Amino acid sequence: MISRKNASISQFIIHKVGNKFNSTKNAFSESTVDFDEASYDLMLPFLLRPFGSVVQSYRFSHHADVRLNEINNYAEQIFDEYDEFVETSKNIVKHLFEQSNSAQIKTGDVLIALFEGITFNEITTSALGIFKIENKSNFFQTYLEGSSYDVIVQKGINSKKLDKGCLILNQTDGEGRIVLSADNNNYDALYWTNHFLNVKFADDANQHTQNYLELCKDFSDEVLKTSYGEQERSTFLAKTVDFFKDNEVVNVERFKDEIFEEDKHKDLFEDYKKRFEEDQDVFIRNQFDVSDAVVKKEKKKLKTEIKLDTHIQIKLDIEAPDASTEYLERGYDEEKKMHYYKVFFNAED
Repeated sequence: MISRKNASISQFIIHKVGNKFNSTKNAFSESTVDFDEASYDLMLPFLLRPFGSVVQSYRFSHHADVRLNEINNYAEQIFDEYDEFVETSKNIVKHLFEQSNSAQIKTGDVLIALFEGITFNEITTSALGIFKIENKSNFFQTYLEGSSYDVIVQKGINSKKLDKGCLILNQTDGEGRIVLSADNNNYDALYWTNHFLNVKFADDANQHTQNYLELCKDFSDEVLKTSYGEQERSTFLAKTVDFFKDNEVVNVERFKDEIFEEDKHKDLFEDYKKRFEEDQDVFIRNQFDVSDAVVKKEKKKLKTEIKLDTHIQIKLDIEAPDASTEYLERGYDEEKKMHYYKVFFNAED
């Protein structure tokens, strides 16, 4: 995640990108935008706000040589040749146009900005931002007509939500130039990250933690819930989150020893882990550092409700991994021929 406390826009331009499948063409600006104070004060946070909560970062990729990655090269040109900003920004839009390999890809405004004063991991640097506006909102505009006010409907950019954007930092590490991405329209996610940017997740604690938590979530849904029920699934997820909170380093063997009481469950998990690695084309490390930021973010996505066909839901607290086994009892009523849950408690909140 970044800090925009000292950020500023040094160059900014707007183009329009078409779609070769519906015969719409690109339209280019020949000069940069000269902001007035009000529009600048609204634009700067609009563009940078999505990256304040981004945890994972990307690195440029290419099947042959990363030096052939188009956006990587265009970013380097802009960082090195300030006067080439306008022409290079046009090339970025042309490259985006070439990725419109489906009629579903939307046309839109492309905003390209050069920022100064972006702070990432306590280092302040410049950054290139590329943003695509695909959806515009209707809004009312009042105006004076003679001696009375009237109203018309106009379309404009919603300043609260950015459709697509990336921030390319003028900063590298052992894997290459650091890239952040935000995408609120997931119907064409591959178009933006895989085809236009051609990026992959950084090989760091964030990605290792993300992969492992996704493994655990899918295992809980596809194996535990199917074979042992919702209670077992929810208990496993709560124990997993608790393990990540208590350990700075995850060792897979120690994880299995602490989470599973029976060897058969360890074997089920190990077998599923191998399938997960093949299906998702990822490698789960046997030991890795935990990213607290990823754990905090992913914890919010984990569902620990037990939904019953009698229109009743039991919500389990993911922060209390032992509560399910201590205070929730599952059984079967022979008279009613129905399953039941018995809940123990001292007082109602």
